[in-house]
Amino acid sequence: METKEMRAAYVETIVALGEKNTNIVVLEADLMSCTGTGVFKKAYPDRFINVGIAEANMIGIAAGLSTLGKIPFAASFGCFAARRVFDQFFLSANYARLNVKLIGTDPGVTAAFNGGTHMPFEDLALMRVVPKLTVIEPSDPNSCAALVKAAAELYGCVYIRIPRKAVPYLYPSTETFEFGKAKLLQSGKDACFIALGSLMVNEALKARDILAGQGIDAGVLDILTLKPIDREAVLEQASKARCIVSAENHQINGGLGSAVAEILAEEGFKGKFARVGIRDEFGEVGTQDYLTKRFGLDPETLAGQVKKLL
Repeated sequence: METKEMRAAYVETIVALGEKNTNIVVLEADLMSCTGTGVFKKAYPDRFINVGIAEANMIGIAAGLSTLGKIPFAASFGCFAARRVFDQFFLSANYARLNVKLIGTDPGVTAAFNGGTHMPFEDLALMRVVPKLTVIEPSDPNSCAALVKAAAELYGCVYIRIPRKAVPYLYPSTETFEFGKAKLLQSGKDACFIALGSLMVNEALKARDILAGQGIDAGVLDILTLKPIDREAVLEQASKARCIVSAENHQINGGLGSAVAEILAEEGFKGKFARVGIRDEFGEVGTQDYLTKRFGLDPETLAGQVKKLL
């Protein structure tokens, strides 16, 4: 299966955008080597700012640049992009109705060897409650490139959650994407996994194969945008499947699971529903494969939830 680093998809996109639009600027908190944005710095040195290890200050600078008509992309590890700068991003960028694009890398267990301190399991919950903020998590390199481009074209703040490592392609380069629209990868009459992000979409596809071998027909809905969430797509799958399982590389409270639960409860869903995600725990050090299993994000756990519900 062909793969590509998500950070490469991000960087290639902003470099291409920067060539056509001189208002595109990039800010880093001394993590250029991790994000890969040194390529942008080399191409457009006068539009690249390394603020040092001062993430909150980075957001203040990004907000200031936005008032001048610039389109700032500010990046850091997801733990810093959410927890450390939350107040600055909330007030200086969102409350002020500015145009800052915040990139949070290495979400959830993809932080791996950086361990619990650097493992954001709560960033989506924080960002989801910010008024008018668009919150996305692309699932493959092509959706990443398309949604980063869409973020640049949209006036308003956006939080983009992406792993840095290589992930499989799920969509052709010709696929189109838009905020608030999910993609149905597989349909199923018995169950549907509603998944967010490359890790969980791919784990859900593997779980679907496990269930197919046991005579259970499960679908996979790639939600892509947590906010605004594709309510119609969720309800469509709920009308067809006997059970729904949300799957996220994040705490089950406040993120995708909560968003789906709210929709189903408000619409009087008569089927069964379960949430797969982190269950009120902190992160720890380990390989991504180990952590995926350790926190119950693996295909076997996903398939087991469906069998339990059915």
